[in-house]
Amino acid sequence: MTLTDRKNAAISRGVGMTTQIYADRAENSEIWDKEGRRYIDFASGIAVVNTGHRHPRVIDAVKAQLDRFTHTCHQVVPYENYVHLAERLNALTPGDFAKKTIFVTTGAEAVENAVKIARAATGRSAIIAFGGGFHGRTFMGMALTGKVVPYKVGFGSMPGDVFHAPFPVPLHGVTVEQSLAALKKLFAADVDPQRVAAIIIEPVQGEGGFYSAPVSFMKALRELCDQHGILLIADEVQTGFARTGKMFAMDHHEVAPDLMTMAKSLAGGFPLAAVTGRAEIMDAPGPGGLGGTYGGNPIGIAAAHAVLDVIVDEDLCNRANQLGSRLKQRLESLRDKVPEIVDIRGPGFMNAIEFNDVTTKLPSADFANRVRLIALDKGLILLTCGVHGNVIRFLSPITIQDGVFSEALDILEASMLKASAGK
Repeated sequence: MTLTDRKNAAISRGVGMTTQIYADRAENSEIWDKEGRRYIDFASGIAVVNTGHRHPRVIDAVKAQLDRFTHTCHQVVPYENYVHLAERLNALTPGDFAKKTIFVTTGAEAVENAVKIARAATGRSAIIAFGGGFHGRTFMGMALTGKVVPYKVGFGSMPGDVFHAPFPVPLHGVTVEQSLAALKKLFAADVDPQRVAAIIIEPVQGEGGFYSAPVSFMKALRELCDQHGILLIADEVQTGFARTGKMFAMDHHEVAPDLMTMAKSLAGGFPLAAVTGRAEIMDAPGPGGLGGTYGGNPIGIAAAHAVLDVIVDEDLCNRANQLGSRLKQRLESLRDKVPEIVDIRGPGFMNAIEFNDVTTKLPSADFANRVRLIALDKGLILLTCGVHGNVIRFLSPITIQDGVFSEALDILEASMLKASAGK
């Protein structure tokens, strides 16, 4: 019986798998499977190992923590590293105001707690999210997520008092002005703004297609929130920790959110998530209202300290900008040879390429998937995304070696050319 057969017999089919690669070991930007085949990883566990698989400093920090203690539950027996990491995030996140932090385990849990905090602080219940946004697979996360398939199908009714507005994507005919007009229409037709606790937004949409929120839109959103006493939540679960060329994607904007959610690359592959926000807002829930048995696990906390050190010491923000520039230049050089390309985008090293069918001019998930499968056969792991499934996103570790990166670009180019020629 093959591993795939065993997987099919033992694991729910609801746990989808992008590849049939079964990892045996990994190092920096490379993965070797159980058969010994090597792959270049342009997925990073979905933006988790920005600092690479098994970065030596992260591994050393975890080993040192293992020799001290692995779990006490911070709410029972606290530990200094938790406090210190909160201090670091309070200082690193955007906004010139006093902040506080809580640690949980997953991005979805961070989003859930941000909503709880916003409701406790405002005394309001409604939340506004955006089409194409992704905020997790818990029920509140699904309700906030602006995509039905596969995230909401078959799971029944979603939590109430959640509303959606269109995210500005000029490529798909939605301007900043239209998005803002839709919000105003929402206030007039569906929900009193005085009942809205928060607006949650990804500064760069992740699963939705790597579309960046325009600077003008984020500024207008901040003004709208201030006008109506609404909190602004930035979901930086996928965008955070040097991926966009700055520590956080919100650092590209002139305004700061009231609350920010973080996870994925925070701890370099170990489960850890956080909510950081204005101190008075974060203090709104009473003692015991926030927390979780594994929230701020000491292993994840130790890893996160090492991740933050690596980002600074190895200048990964600058490295992300360099890699993203090289990637986008290489993709731009293929426009004439691959007519399916309609857009190449993304800040720093959070980049994507979008494809349309050359005949119908409609989004082509089929072409994007062909490129992905050809690349996989050549040893390069890619991920697709987007509401239409026609986007390939690039999430290599920012620590990828120059030689391996060049090899990956060659594979990517060959895969795109083969997919286009084979149509």
